[in-house]
Amino acid sequence: MERVKQLAAHFTQSSRGLAALQRKSPDDVVITFAMRSPLTRASRGGFKDARTDELMLEMFKHTIALADVDPAIIGDICVGTVLTPDATYHARAAALAAGIPDSVPIQVVNRFCSSGLFAVTTIANQIRSGQIEVGLAVGVESMSENPDKGGPSQSELISCNPASKDCTQRMGWTSENVASEFDVSRKDQDEFAALSFQRAEAAQKAGRFHREIVPFTVFSKDPETGERTRVTVTKDDGIRYGTTADALSKIRSAFPHWGKGTTTGGNASQITDGAAAVLLMTRRKAENLGLKILAKHISTAVTGVAPRIMGIGPAYAIPMVLEQCGISQNDVDLFEINEAFASQCLYTIRKLGLSVDKVGADSINKDSLLDRIIQIRCTGARQIATGLNELERRKGKVLVTSMCIGTGMGAAAVFVKED
Repeated sequence: MERVKQLAAHFTQSSRGLAALQRKSPDDVVITFAMRSPLTRASRGGFKDARTDELMLEMFKHTIALADVDPAIIGDICVGTVLTPDATYHARAAALAAGIPDSVPIQVVNRFCSSGLFAVTTIANQIRSGQIEVGLAVGVESMSENPDKGGPSQSELISCNPASKDCTQRMGWTSENVASEFDVSRKDQDEFAALSFQRAEAAQKAGRFHREIVPFTVFSKDPETGERTRVTVTKDDGIRYGTTADALSKIRSAFPHWGKGTTTGGNASQITDGAAAVLLMTRRKAENLGLKILAKHISTAVTGVAPRIMGIGPAYAIPMVLEQCGISQNDVDLFEINEAFASQCLYTIRKLGLSVDKVGADSINKDSLLDRIIQIRCTGARQIATGLNELERRKGKVLVTSMCIGTGMGAAAVFVKED
């Protein structure tokens, strides 16, 4: 308990303000490895026949091969995943199959779209409290294997409450609510989505993802014979080259029965399969092991909003985490805002007065409308891999990751890149 009090006092007294956040302490929670798989279109892309446990296996194997640590020193693993039935069985078995010793424990966390981030946050907090020195966070989901079927049925004792009932509504409905309530036009959404595609295209052609992507070898099934063969997937496959706002304006409304019907398949993210991993430890341990430090985790904030407009969550979580860290928006070099719909991302940008140039990597903001991909459980871990890669390219220092969360929440975290 005394150790926890000391760490809390240290954070409160000396870790506020940009200069303070850049100071180095042996107790800092640092990242020494952050990589991701290619992200592929669910049901149609490179991982359409891959199981969730196969994606976990590949992510664990790449971590062992590339993170430059003996996996036996990992104190705990936390996997963020949502739709996967029996997720702990899959995670534990995949870790063992990859060669992680049976002495290394594992847990699974589910906070919907922020599950990858909260896998990272859970490990960071365990390290910060002194429970472990080294931990691995993974975000993973196969939406091909486990399609999102929406919310469950509710007892009449709960559904009689309007906000409770809203928790189970479709995400498209929440997008239309945001667009109508906050006056986000179809034209603005299409223009923003077109910028997303164009950034994504330019980034992929320039090879900006090579440093953050590891190739995944999985099974692919022949549609006629059912035979499974191994294939290796090396790049994201959901980027539509040559997209323009004019072309997007011709796509019909996906939800004409809700709001003003401004959301379409062109200005909403695709459904995606993929995985990402982040290795964290104390600075003391990283230095003892001679590992390169990529960044340190400063803080994570989470808040609640009305379920009917759940996509506005980042607009409240971002100021909250900046306040916790004692910094301002001007101190941030890159914001990653994960949203399924352009309406929601545009609202957050306008509400906070952010520059679009600071929102999402030019190398595309995987999972936000700046790249057309939604991967609801890998998100937070993936954002770190992409965000740190982009900070390196921009020679920036501070990354803020954020996302909305189903049922009406928002989360955000601050990371400071190492010199």
